Amino acid sequence: MRTTLHQLMASSAMAAALAVSAAAFAPPASAQTAVSIPQVDVPAEAGEAGSNSSSIGRERLTSEGVNRIGDVLRTMPGVFTRENAQQPGVAVNIRGFEGQGRVTTMIDGVRQNFRFTGHEAGGFTYVDPNLLAGIDVMRGAVVGTGGGGLAGSVNLRTLDVDDVLLPGRQASVLSRLGWGSNGVDFHEMIAGAAKVGPVGIVGAVSGRSSRNYHDGSGDSVAGIGQDLMSGLVKGRVDLGGGHSLGLGFVAYDNDFFANSYAQTVNNRTATANYRYNAGNPLVDLRINGFYNDLTMKYTGGTGSAVGRVIEDQGLGFDVSNTSRFSLGAVNVVSTNGVEFFHDDVSSTNGGVNPGRGTASQWGVFTNTTFSHGIFELTPGLRYNHYSLEGSGYTSTRFGAYDVDISKGSVDPRMTLAANVTPWLQPYVTWSRSQRAPTLQETMLGGDHPGGTSASYIPNPNLRPETQQGWEFGVNIHRRGLLRDNDALRARAAYFVMDVDDYIAARYVTSQRVFQNTNIEGTTKQRGFEAEVSYDARIVFGSLSYTHIDSDLPSQMPGIGASQYLPDDVVSASLGARFLEERLTVGARYDYVSGGLVSGFNSSFTGPAVTDRQDGYHLVGLFASAKVTENVELNARVSNLLDETYVPFLSTTGNGQGRTFYFGTQLRF
Repeated sequence: MRTTLHQLMASSAMAAALAVSAAAFAPPASAQTAVSIPQVDVPAEAGEAGSNSSSIGRERLTSEGVNRIGDVLRTMPGVFTRENAQQPGVAVNIRGFEGQGRVTTMIDGVRQNFRFTGHEAGGFTYVDPNLLAGIDVMRGAVVGTGGGGLAGSVNLRTLDVDDVLLPGRQASVLSRLGWGSNGVDFHEMIAGAAKVGPVGIVGAVSGRSSRNYHDGSGDSVAGIGQDLMSGLVKGRVDLGGGHSLGLGFVAYDNDFFANSYAQTVNNRTATANYRYNAGNPLVDLRINGFYNDLTMKYTGGTGSAVGRVIEDQGLGFDVSNTSRFSLGAVNVVSTNGVEFFHDDVSSTNGGVNPGRGTASQWGVFTNTTFSHGIFELTPGLRYNHYSLEGSGYTSTRFGAYDVDISKGSVDPRMTLAANVTPWLQPYVTWSRSQRAPTLQETMLGGDHPGGTSASYIPNPNLRPETQQGWEFGVNIHRRGLLRDNDALRARAAYFVMDVDDYIAARYVTSQRVFQNTNIEGTTKQRGFEAEVSYDARIVFGSLSYTHIDSDLPSQMPGIGASQYLPDDVVSASLGARFLEERLTVGARYDYVSGGLVSGFNSSFTGPAVTDRQDGYHLVGLFASAKVTENVELNARVSNLLDETYVPFLSTTGNGQGRTFYFGTQLRF
């Protein structure tokens, strides 16, 4: 299968080269057929009742994010990722909260609840960047689908029929071939879509194989390679009368080396989506069901963990309806629903990970926007209920033990926004949210692999984390600012979050063991986020900025990892379009300041020590060209100045040195 895929990609590359040669002698395309290649994030438009969300589109993912999803996520305000040079998964950090469900991460709306305990983040999400169509990020408490976390949600959307099918065509093929220096090597993807009458279907297959890279000093960073194969198939049918049904399946298989062992990860995500919308403003019904199965296997190495298998089988559903109506002069948009998800966790030779357990959570939610004049009031309410069940054994104090926990909470959210002008919307939000303890935190137990003296004990008495806080922000969306066809989009927000019962690892001196425990008292997390983009067609630019002032308890590395964000993060891009917008060139600058990091406390008598890590600057260049209507080329250089640096929130390895990327995209 891999040989066939490489042959297909090689054929696509040859076709692209022929197309480029032919285009060199062809007259330029007209302005009516030119397609721009935007390089900036597009914030949600003003008028969304104080929404604090951002999206990354397919074009930017194609040009900047096909190597690592974190490369583009780190440019979004308030968003960061754990960086492990050996780890192909992504662990998203929002506003300093990371791991164990503090940020709800989804693939096509399906929760990714796989966790494990080690010298690492509390879990990763595994998806091929080459199959992504977009990424949607919501900051702050989430009332509706995707709620149940502390700091927000991330949805990784994979290719669908409309992402591949050309307008006016019944069938289309999308092919991508890319190559990178410095160990990146080749990655390839081919997708086909067809739509006949009410039925649409899309399929895609993707692969990549990478090697070790060199840092800015020319030193090799070991254990970086991966061998990835992935694919998807989706179908959608319009049943008539406002009824539609969609089915989808995404597969991910990767071999890599991380945490001192060769590993294999297999992830399977299945979805079923039904919608009824016949034009009645009171009924827009959506029913979604899903199943996710992720298995991690330790296949090689020299330690006692070889043969370890950890599996998380998750299933669930959500049902919601949106109604639109008026109460006199007040316009109302109300979304109400319920969601449920259940995870069955098991492990063989699991070390400190739970041997067996189940976790369930369900929520009932309502979110309604009342609009009158310039004001929009959005009260939201979510009832969360979680339960944990399992049993285990530890040779230390507990011996055999059972876990049977069940608890609920009522979490409100209230937003008041004012559309002062058609382009200016200030808002204020108060919210409360809860994060349930996970099986991995609750059922921690056993000894450290390799016969070291570190031992771990469970804590069946863990309480959920809760936060309540304020957000003060403004959304701006202005067209025709300096030119008739320009657009300015901006957002700024200041937030304060009071966190109670934060869960962190501590050393229990009296028993000489490690344990997850609730930290007594209230800790504060404060920060400022801003993003602005301006596009005048011939020139464009974007700027994002994050400042974090964290008072969260430090996390002991070895049971999780440091999750402090740098004090300040800046990401800026500037570019221009030429040849009737067929050619785009630009530059990107990223600044990551110093900040607190958690380190080991060698005395084991208290919390993890904190230290400061140095900051760094990165410069890159990018270019993209629409050679014909069906052929696009892109190129970029990352770390242009070949700086030697350690990425913030890094687990293993210096950052990648100067690297060149080249890619082509064909549509026919």
